[in-house]
Amino acid sequence: MSTAKENPMSWKYCGDQLKRWRAQAGVTREQLSQAACYDIESVRSMEAGRRRPSLKVLQAADELCDAKGMLVAAHPYLVPEPAPTRSDVFFDIEKEAVACYFYEALHIPGLLQTEDYARTILSRHMPPVDSAIAEKHVAIRLKRQERLKEPEVLFSFTIYEAALHTSIGGREVMKEQLQRLLEFENSFSLPIQIVPTGQVLPSGLAGSLTILETIDNEQYAYVETHGTNALHSEPRLVGKLSRRHAMIRAQALNVRDSAQLIRKTLQHL
Repeated sequence: MSTAKENPMSWKYCGDQLKRWRAQAGVTREQLSQAACYDIESVRSMEAGRRRPSLKVLQAADELCDAKGMLVAAHPYLVPEPAPTRSDVFFDIEKEAVACYFYEALHIPGLLQTEDYARTILSRHMPPVDSAIAEKHVAIRLKRQERLKEPEVLFSFTIYEAALHTSIGGREVMKEQLQRLLEFENSFSLPIQIVPTGQVLPSGLAGSLTILETIDNEQYAYVETHGTNALHSEPRLVGKLSRRHAMIRAQALNVRDSAQLIRKTLQHL
C-alpha cells in the first residue's frame, strides 16, 4: 500500500533464522558464501532481509549448520504471494474506517449510487466485461452502501458539478440518481457538497480521491483514474493528498447551496 517498496516479512524472518543458525553452528558468512557460490554481500543481504534467500544458499546453510531440512523448508514460503487488488484492500480498510472523505470528478461516488446508475457504470466498460461479473460488482457496491447506516462513521462527499450533467444511463437514471442525492440533504453525518464548474482547481480534474481514517488514527489515500488505482499509506504522501482534498473541498458550495444546485439540475432534466 505504501509508495515505498517493502520486502516481504517472510524474507526478513528467513534471513534472520539463517543468520541465527549460522552463528549457533559457528559457521562464518565467508564459509557459507563459498559453499553456496555466492559473494559475501549477497549472503549478507539475504540475512538482512533485503534479498530473498535463494534455495542454493538455504541448502548450503542447512548442510553446514546440520539444520536437518529446517532451513530448506522455508523456501516454498518465500515465493511471491498473489497480491490482492488495491481496490480489495481499500474495501477492507473502508469497512473499518471511522471517517471517509470522498471526492469524485466525473461521476457520483459509489456509496451514493442507485442500482441502475451503478449497473450502467459497471456494465459498460471498455473493453467489455462479462454480464455476470458486472452484476457481481453491482452487488458488492450495494452491499458497501450499508455502512451509510452506521451513525458512528463520518462521511463526506465532494462532487464536481460535471458529474451531475454526465447523462449516465439516460434521463430517467440520472433523475433517480439526483433524487437519491437529495435524500441526504438533511443528514448531519453525510454532507454532500458540489464544486461548481467555475471553481474547480486543476488538480480536481485528475480523478477520484478518497481519504480514509481508522480508529487508530491511521490514514490512507486511494486514487483512481482510467481503470488504474493506488492505495497509499506513506504518511508524507497521504498528508499531501489530504491537503489536496481539503483544498478541493474548500472550493465547494455548502450543503444547503449544493442541494439547491442539485435540485436545479434535476428540474432541467
